[in-house]
Amino acid sequence: MQRDPVVYDLDGTLVSLPVDWGAARDDFAADLRGLGVDPGDRDLWGLLELAETAGYRDRFEAVVGEHEREAAREAPALALADELRAHDGPAGVCSLNSEAACRIALDRHGLDADAVVGRDSVGSYKPDPEPLRATLSAMGVDGETAVFVGDSERDRVTADRAGVRFRWVE
Repeated sequence: MQRDPVVYDLDGTLVSLPVDWGAARDDFAADLRGLGVDPGDRDLWGLLELAETAGYRDRFEAVVGEHEREAAREAPALALADELRAHDGPAGVCSLNSEAACRIALDRHGLDADAVVGRDSVGSYKPDPEPLRATLSAMGVDGETAVFVGDSERDRVTADRAGVRFRWVE
């Protein structure tokens, strides 16, 4: 019997990406300064918002995405990776990480997903519901029967906004 569709967050849920987020932030801030944009004291996600406003989202993805891809090559699997391996229904990944980093981490551990959506896959990123809805659409399912499994308040808010049940990582 097929189980309900499940969508997993990636980092902190299926794997632990050993990204030095401070270094990623500093590298992108330096990139912005080189472009004549003052990054101020924004955190990484504040820099993403600034990059979008200033028209440099592609630069954000290049700089920060490289940090994520490198980390994905070393990311250890977490306990829920075994749940994904054993899942006998539709399964997907919806992450705030780049899609390429998600795919590298999944491939590293032999994890199969019917759909993978990262922050760069669609026009918005979590907690906007669009990435989760896009994941479900690519899986060919609706949100009424699905559950989104995550480790952060951002994940919970995403599920709520998309009208999808949410389960915390245990």
